[in-house]
Amino acid sequence: MQRANSPDHSPSIFERADRVLPGGGFGNFDPGIFIARGKGSRVWDTEGKEYVDFLIGSGPMLIGHCHPEVVEVVNRQMQSGQTFFANNPQGLELAEEIVTSVACAEQVRFVSTGGEADMYAMRLARAFTGRDKIMKFEGGYHGMSGEALMSLFPTAPADYPNAIPDSAGIPASVRDNMLIAPYNDCAYALDLIEKHAQDIACVIVEPLQRIVPPAPGFLEALRQATHEHGIVLIFDEVVTGYRLAYGGAQEHYKVVPDLCTLGKIIGGGLPLAAVAGRPDIMVHFDKIKAGADKFTLQIGTLSGNPLASAAGLKTMEILRRPGVYEKIRAHGHTIIAALQEHLSAAGVPHQVVGDPVLFDVVFTDSPVVDYRGSISGDASLEQRFNQLMREQGVLKPATKFYVSLALTANDMDQTLAAIKYSAEHLLSG
Repeated sequence: MQRANSPDHSPSIFERADRVLPGGGFGNFDPGIFIARGKGSRVWDTEGKEYVDFLIGSGPMLIGHCHPEVVEVVNRQMQSGQTFFANNPQGLELAEEIVTSVACAEQVRFVSTGGEADMYAMRLARAFTGRDKIMKFEGGYHGMSGEALMSLFPTAPADYPNAIPDSAGIPASVRDNMLIAPYNDCAYALDLIEKHAQDIACVIVEPLQRIVPPAPGFLEALRQATHEHGIVLIFDEVVTGYRLAYGGAQEHYKVVPDLCTLGKIIGGGLPLAAVAGRPDIMVHFDKIKAGADKFTLQIGTLSGNPLASAAGLKTMEILRRPGVYEKIRAHGHTIIAALQEHLSAAGVPHQVVGDPVLFDVVFTDSPVVDYRGSISGDASLEQRFNQLMREQGVLKPATKFYVSLALTANDMDQTLAAIKYSAEHLLSG
């Protein structure tokens, strides 16, 4: 039992967090900031400081915080129940909309998080093919499973295709069934597939890997090679789904995988994610049709939660309205242009990497085409830039700008002024 606080000392929120939370936080964003509320394009911390928000909950709040139409449908659903551990009309309607809008999606299975979706997609591919090995790309983020935590952020990269565990507690047998390739190296990826084709269950890839876009022909080559060898191609669209375009990266890059994973936006800010794909693969979730030896067990208390489904459906309805994606991309183009203009004027080596809906600055002179390129920049400049932006009232993740529909003209003016100020002071600290 903790001792009561002395009368003359009331602990700060940070002291309280440090007592009960490992590392003083939830394991996500900087534990040095507590966000108390959000509205539209802005958030406020517990000390009352206001920020233009480019963190947007690590991506799901694409239309902004507390959108009144989303709040209305969630409140309405609250009157009918929060969760049932059973089929519900909202979840069914959401599944139907995903099938309508995502090219590879013919059937859908809901889970609660993107990491779960990625884990189940890889397991499903193993059940379908009867093979064990999984090929992923160095620096690709696919959740927190043992397979996903291989060569996600190695500080001393190994020789390909050897995997490096990113966490304690993962058995060596997981590492031995992983093959790691450099993103955007088409020749290496195709050679690796050819050499191990009979053992590879799936190739899992972020179509836009963190902020690094695919090189021309890269995704197409993966699609062709996996098809030829009966390997399941999985697009991790937890980030890109409904962000790059309404149909996600599949629509934007015009490459259709066998399975995809979705999350963030489809839950409208509430916990919901999904695996979607071909019926002959998805059938392994059906014990009667697949048979006991091919059945892939998946159970989740909150899978298809009606509150999250209602929030996701309304969010997706808003995203279908005319001009939405054009507006988001226009904001992104404007911010990218400002970054390039002011960092160049300040003589700061940099590359702006990504897509107008999702990008960041890497402080390097060299092109960034893969994970090793993305970590080649000056980390101290990156940290200082982010801190300067925060001091000017602009909140962003460590390595991203997430652009939202909610940004206003005033938000853009403040953001552009913060970029100019940060660029001018970046080298003087």
